[in-house]
Parts: sequence; C-alpha cells; structure tokens
Amino acid sequence: METHRITQNFDPKSNRSTGPLLRSGITLVNRYLIHDQIGLGGMSAVYKARDLHFPNVVKWVAVKEMFNQARDPLVRKNIVRNFEREANILATLNHPSIPRIFDYFTQDNRSYLVLEYIDGKDLEAIIADTDDFLPEQQVVAWAIELCDVLTYLHKHEPEQIIFRDMKPSNVMINQHNHVMLVDFGIAKHFQIGQKGTMIGTEGYAPPEQYRGEASHLADIYALGATLHHLLTGKDPRLETPFYFTDVPVRKVNPLVNAEIEAVISKALQYKPEDRYQSAEEMREALVLAAKRTGILSRLPAVPMTPLDQSDVEPIWKFECEDEIRGTPAVDRGIVYVGSYDHNLYALKTSQGEFVWKYATDGGIVSKPAIHDNNVIFGSEDHRLHVVNSRDGKVVWTYYTEGPVRSSPFVAEGHVFIGSDDGYLHAVNLFTGRDAWRIEAGAPVRSTPFVSVADEAIYFGTEDGEFFCVNFRGQVRWRFRARRPITSSPIVDDGVVYFSSVDSTFYALDSQSGWIVWRFRLNKPSISSPCLVGNHLFIGAADGVLYCIDAQSSKENWRFETGNQITGSPLTYKDSVYFGSIDQNIYCLEYQTGRLRWRYKTQGPITGTPVAYEDKIFIGSLDHILYALPA
Repeated sequence: METHRITQNFDPKSNRSTGPLLRSGITLVNRYLIHDQIGLGGMSAVYKARDLHFPNVVKWVAVKEMFNQARDPLVRKNIVRNFEREANILATLNHPSIPRIFDYFTQDNRSYLVLEYIDGKDLEAIIADTDDFLPEQQVVAWAIELCDVLTYLHKHEPEQIIFRDMKPSNVMINQHNHVMLVDFGIAKHFQIGQKGTMIGTEGYAPPEQYRGEASHLADIYALGATLHHLLTGKDPRLETPFYFTDVPVRKVNPLVNAEIEAVISKALQYKPEDRYQSAEEMREALVLAAKRTGILSRLPAVPMTPLDQSDVEPIWKFECEDEIRGTPAVDRGIVYVGSYDHNLYALKTSQGEFVWKYATDGGIVSKPAIHDNNVIFGSEDHRLHVVNSRDGKVVWTYYTEGPVRSSPFVAEGHVFIGSDDGYLHAVNLFTGRDAWRIEAGAPVRSTPFVSVADEAIYFGTEDGEFFCVNFRGQVRWRFRARRPITSSPIVDDGVVYFSSVDSTFYALDSQSGWIVWRFRLNKPSISSPCLVGNHLFIGAADGVLYCIDAQSSKENWRFETGNQITGSPLTYKDSVYFGSIDQNIYCLEYQTGRLRWRYKTQGPITGTPVAYEDKIFIGSLDHILYALPA
C-alpha cells in the first residue's frame, strides 16, 4: 500500500523546524547575502537575499533551503529527488504568474533554489487580515489569472504539468495585485493512466487525489476549493471532507452572485467528469458570469504605477527631423521608417547606425514593404516610391492623384495600395506601370489585404464601404459600415476582421461578406486588428486595448491606457505590444492582459511596433524611433 502523504500543516509557523535556520548576514556561494527569513515549512525555509553579482543595484531574490535530516537513506534520496524535480520543472517554465528560477546549488549538505523575489502576501495571509468577506470582483479577477496559469501548465510541452497543491498559501499577490503561483515542490509531469503517491493538502485535494490519481482535473477542484475559501472565509481543512456540496458559497456569503457560485460549484463536483474539463473552459465560464452580472466592468484595473525604468531602457534611439506617425519595417538587419520630414530612413537594427535616407516631397505615414531588395512605400506627395534597399537609390515611382497614406501589399508580381484619390491601385512590380485601378468612391487609407488562395483583395474606404475584389479589379461583394473604415483588415480561416469609426469591430465571411459577428466598442476605432491563436486584439479611441475571442466574439480582457489607441497592436512570443496617444509604449502578457512594462516617450504614438531579433521598434511624434528590448 502506498504511503498516505496528504498534509495537514495549514499554519507554517506551527511546523517543527528540522534543522538550524540561516542567520541574517550569511553569504551563500559568495553571492547570496541572506537578509531575513520570509517563510518556513516542514522541510524547507525561504529567505529574502541580495544578489551580490549586481553591486551597483539592490537585486532581491528568494532563496529556498531544503532541510534533509531523514535517517533512512532512501527517504533522504527521495527528498533530494523531489527538490531537484522542483528546480527542473521551474527551469522549463516561462509565465508571468510563475516565479523565475535563477540558480540551484548545494552547500553544506543542503540544497538551495534561487528564485524571483515576490514582494507581496499570500492569499492565506490576506484572508487572515480581512475582517469581512473579500470583494467578489477581486476574487474573480484572481480566479481568472489562476485559470490562465493552470492552462499554461496543463498545456506545457512536451509533458503536461499538474500543480497538485492549489491552495491560498501557495498563491502570492504581488505589489501590482496580480497572482504568482509558488511552491512547485509536489508539481508533477503527468502521463495518462499514471498513478502516484497520495499527495496534496487535505480539504483542497479532490477525492481521486487521495487514491493517488491526480490528473489536471484535480487542479480544477483545488482551485474551486480555494475560491470557496476566499469568498466564504471557511477553511476547508477545518471542515468535514468534501463538504462543499452541503455548504455552497451563497449559504455563507449571500453577497456573491449566483452565476459565480455556479462556476465554483461545478469545479467542486465529486466526480472528475462532472467538473470543467479544462482550466480554459473554467476561465470562459468565469468571464461569461462576470459579464452577465456586471462584475466584468468592475474588475480591478491594471495598475498604472511607475515601473522601474531600468527594465525598459531603450537599446538605442534615433531622432528624425519631424514626427514619426507611421510604422517601421525590418529586413535583414535594417529597419526602414518614414517621417514627416519627408525622408525614409534606413538604420542598422543592432545599434541604430544611419545607413541612408531617401527624400520625397511629402510626409510619410505608409509602412514600407520590402521585396526582392526593394523598399516600397507611399508618400503624401501623391506617389508610390520604390527604392533600392542597399543604397536608397530610386528604382521607379508611380503617381496617383492624391496623398498615399495606405501601406503597400505585395503579391503576385503587383503592388496593391490605396490613395486619397479614391482608388485602389494595382501596380506592376517590375515596370511601375498601372495594371488596373478600381474606383472606391472615397479615400482609401486602409492597407489592402491580399489572399492569394482566394484570389481576393480586401480593403475599406473613408465613407464606410468595405470591398472584396478579385485579381482583375472586379468587385465580388461589398459591405457598408455606418462610418469610415481606416482599419486595415486581416483574413484568417475564411473570416475577415476590421474595425470602423462607427465603434464596431466586424467579422465577415470572406467569401460572401455576410456578418459572422459584431463586437461593440465603446468608441470609434481606426486601429487594425492583430490575431494570435484565438485571440484578437484591437485598440479604440476610448483608450482601451480589447482582447476578443475570434470564434465567439466574447471579450477575454481589456486594458485601459490614458488616451486613444490609434495604432495597431503587435504580438511577439507571449506578449502584445502597442502605443497610445498617452505617449506610452506598452508590453502586456497577451493571454491575461497583465502589464509587463511601459515606456514613456515625449510624444503621442500613432504607429504600430515591429519585432526583430528580440527588439521592438516603434516611432513617436517626438521625432524618435525607439529600439526596446522585447
């Protein structure tokens, strides 16, 4: 029979120390100066320490020390193996709600982990310090973030990770009011059909975990138990096992909405198959319940407190002679950007060294396209310009009858671009001659999207008309919004997405133009959408960046800035980047909308960032192109 290891130590201070603690002032491996003890468990202690490898700044870390005074050699070996497993698991994880691991070492027969220091309190301490019930909207906000981090663990590659010990004391709330999941000591890579030791925390662990059967559904049950504890104040370790069915949340705290109670009750079902089958499904249920009850609009805003600017210092800056309103482009180590000083600049991405500039007779807001050693862009001098990417010499120019504020799309040997003359132009890429043009009836500032597979071109106009035309310039269908469409469309899986100044975000069937869904924004939008996975990102004049589910049109999250968002967001790795008229460049964790950093420029930002080799390039109306670390 396997050993019963369901722990009952809910007060760390009551645990017996199995060895002497480190004193303040001790230095480990000539690097980590112990400051004070911040946590104590049955087999480990956690200390706040200073990393002396950074002598000019104070960098705090958390040092976790493992006690190992077991007499049985097999037990000692197992304890060490578990501690090493925690180090190995943490080393593979990269999520904003999981502390980063910096180091792992052994000294004086003790093992140590060096982790990111979290300045905050755990949920158990927050419950203890709260005289009344915690606010429902705050608990829901934390719950959504916990669902996000569990989704990350459960989808971890190459092997799924089961946390196995979700409880308030293992959830820290940092200084920005966001969750951090700590103590991966019993987390485990999971394989289907695998049984293990009975492990977890009594009261939070589901029935099957007592039988040594812990799938990802055990984490969902434990999260439900944690939320029940947060909203009722009733500690499940002091109650009869699995008492939640007899004591639903609203029986203790009638202030909680019935919809939120229903979500928690489903997570706490006795049988695993009756629970939510994924943390992602539970998150969607929480968001939907919050939306129906009005909690969503009251969820705590992302904090806008000043951040440590040393974390977001530009790698380099390049100053033009006038505003940068448009979007740069990058190719083979060179970044190209236009300015209202009438010049297109070519700079090295490494340090921002000047390579060449090309002068036009008007401001440049068009994002360049790079094709076959040529840089292609429009200008307010009414022309489409093509210059050599190596030396900036003109190859050819094409004249329209109005300013060209659209950006080019290159496909099938042609350049497709809109103009304020009311036409979409198709220009032969090699000769610079007009292949055809289609009259749109109003300025075309939307950048066309070309689908080669469908032989279709999609674009909007300033009178609210949206077109789908074929490669011969013949209209397949058109759709009318109530206000201008400056937003540039994207097409994915048979759906075309764009926003309008009529305060609506549209999803249309790409073949017919029929509405798939509409999402109502609070204010007009000229921002172009960005899509990653099932997440759609769009900005609006209300200063909000919205994250919307592409299939259901449900709002996943929103992030509020201090002014309009006219540029478009960019996703790179696990972050979304964008600028705002409030002069800030923002970096958010794209799944949760959590602020990672922001950088303050000296002017509004109207363009879109681009990424290249872990650098983010974006211009500002303060005349400067910034290169920031991704």
